[in-house]
Amino acid sequence: MSAHALPPAAIRLTAGTFDRRRRRNRDYLLSLSERNLVQNHLIEAGIGDQAWHLHPSGASAADRGLDRHWGWETPGSLLRGHFLGHWMSAAAREAAATGDAMLRAKLDGVLDLLARCQEENGGEWVFATPPSFLRRLAEGRDVWAPQYAIHKTFMGLIDVHRDLGDERALQIAHRAAGAIAAWARDFDQERFQEILDMETGGMLEVWADLLDATGDDLYRDLLDRYWHASLFDPLLAGEDALTNMHANTTIPEVLGAARAYEVTGDERWRLVVEQYWEWAVTRRGAFCTGGQTSGEIWTPPFSFAARRGSKTQEHCTVYNMIRLADVLYRWNGDPEHLDYIEANLHNGLLAQQHPETGMVAYFLPLEGGARKQWGTPTEDFWCCHGTLVQAHTRVAPLAVYADDEALTVAQYVPVRAQVTAAVGPVTIDVGLRDDASYVGPDANGGPGGEMHRPRALRVQVSVTSGEGTSTRVRLRIPAWTSGEPVVTTSASWTRDGRFIELAHRGGESTVDLEFPHELRTVPIPDEPGTVAFVEGPIVLAGLVDREVSLQGDPSDPSTLLAADDERQWAQWLVRYRTVGRDAGIRFIPLNEVTDERYSVYFPVRAAVSP
Repeated sequence: MSAHALPPAAIRLTAGTFDRRRRRNRDYLLSLSERNLVQNHLIEAGIGDQAWHLHPSGASAADRGLDRHWGWETPGSLLRGHFLGHWMSAAAREAAATGDAMLRAKLDGVLDLLARCQEENGGEWVFATPPSFLRRLAEGRDVWAPQYAIHKTFMGLIDVHRDLGDERALQIAHRAAGAIAAWARDFDQERFQEILDMETGGMLEVWADLLDATGDDLYRDLLDRYWHASLFDPLLAGEDALTNMHANTTIPEVLGAARAYEVTGDERWRLVVEQYWEWAVTRRGAFCTGGQTSGEIWTPPFSFAARRGSKTQEHCTVYNMIRLADVLYRWNGDPEHLDYIEANLHNGLLAQQHPETGMVAYFLPLEGGARKQWGTPTEDFWCCHGTLVQAHTRVAPLAVYADDEALTVAQYVPVRAQVTAAVGPVTIDVGLRDDASYVGPDANGGPGGEMHRPRALRVQVSVTSGEGTSTRVRLRIPAWTSGEPVVTTSASWTRDGRFIELAHRGGESTVDLEFPHELRTVPIPDEPGTVAFVEGPIVLAGLVDREVSLQGDPSDPSTLLAADDERQWAQWLVRYRTVGRDAGIRFIPLNEVTDERYSVYFPVRAAVSP
C-alpha cells in the first residue's frame, strides 16, 4: 500500500473539539504583527528598529516595547528568529485549507519584509541568525544550534510555496540555500560529520524539499553531505542509537531521511526511517499518553517508572513523532501507526494546548500532583510554542487518506473531505454522535432501555458521489475497541483485519459505527503495580495535589474507580471517582486539565480483607 494525504484545500475540520482548538490557534496567529514576527531578521539585515530600551513608565505598552517578542525571540537570544518559520508554515496551511484572506495578507507582508532583508544582505542571506554563528560552530566554539534556527526560516518559506504555490517564497529559499551550501562545502567530510553532531534541525528535509521543487543537483549533493553517519549508520546496523539521546534533535533528521527517500527513491533513506521507528517506539514502549521522552531525551527501553517528573513528554517530540507515524502509515498501511497518532492527538496536542488561551505546555508532567506550565503570547516563544501553532493547522489531513484503490477514514475527528478520485468527485463527512438519548446496555451489560451514557464511540460517516460512481471506503477499527464494532448501513460491507470496508455504489451511503470501549488500567512496564486509567484513547487525570495510593486490583479498574456524574457525559467527556477512600478523587480527561494539580499514575495496594 502507498497512501497519500489529501491536499489542504480538500479536507477541513468541522464543528468539534479539534476545530475549536484550531480556531483558537488561528486567532493567535492573526494577533501577531508582521514587524514583530520579522523583528530579528530585520535587525540582522540592519534595518530593524533597535530602540529596545524601555521608555518611561507613563509611555504606552507599544512605546515601551512590551508588545515585542521576547523569550527565545529576544534580540540577542541565540535562537532568535526561529518562531517566524513556524508561523509561516502555520499561516500558509491555514490559508490554504480555509481561504483565510486576513492571514494570507499578513503572510504577504512577512514575505515583503523577508525579501527586503535578503536584498539588504546582498541577495542570499535572509536569516535572523548571524553568519558568524556558523563560523563559531565550525570552530568548535560555544553557540546554540544555528542550523536549527536557520532551518525554521527555510521550512516556513518552503511550506508557503508548497501550500499556496507562492513562487516568491521558493525563490527566497533557493537564493538563501546558496550561502549555506558554500559554507558546508568548506569542510572535508570528516570535519563536517563532527559539525552534524551539533543540532541541525530539519536541514536534511529542506534539501529534499528543494530538490523536489527545483530539480537542482545542488540539493542532491547536500543530501549526501548531510548524511549523519553517527546516527544513521548504527540504525542501519540494527543498533540502539537512541537511548539517552536528545529526542528532538534526531526526529527532524529522520523526517529528512523520509523526505529524501520520497524524492530520490534511494532505499537506504527508507531503511533509516524504519529502523528509527523500531528503536523509538516498537522496542522502547511509551507512557500511557503515547509520549516517550523525559527531560527531552529517549528513555531506556520499557524503563519509565523512574522517568516520571516535571519534564516528561516534550511537545516538539509529540508533534514530530506524529509526523513520522503519518509517513510510515502512508508507506506501509499499518494501522498501528494510526493508533499511535490517535493517542498523541488526544493526550499530546489537545492536552498540551490551553483550551482558552491557546498557549502551549512545553512538557506534560507525569509526576504525582503535577501542574501544567503554560506559555504566554509574546514572552516565551519556546521551540514547543512553534510546533504547537503548526500542529493545530495539520490535524485534518490525518483523518482521511487516499490511495489508488480506496479512501481510508483513519481518525474519528469531525471532518469533510472532498476528493477527486479516479472515479470522479467523492465527499466524505465524518461526525461524532453525542446525543444524550442513546439507549444502551445498563452498567451490568443488560438490555437497558433508559437514557444511559454511551459505552462506545459512536460515529457517522457519509459518502457521496455521482450516481453509479462506486468507490471503496475503509474505516479503521481502533485498537482499544473492546468488542465487535456495530455497523449499521444499507451498503454492503466486510471486515478486513483492523478495517471495515464499505462498498459505496454511488449516490449517498451512510454508515453508523459503534466502537465499544471499557475503562482499563495501563501499568508502567517496569512497575506493574502502578497504573494509569484510560478509556478509549483518552488518558484520565485524578485531581489531586500529590501522589496517592489506591487499594484494589490493578488489573480490574472497577475495584478502583466508579462512575461519577454520569448523566452529564458525552463522548470523551469521561468522569470517574475513586472508591474505598475516605477522601475521594475525581478523574477527568487529561486534555481537559488546565491549572488544576493532577496525577496520572497511581500505585495500587491490594485491598485488605475484612
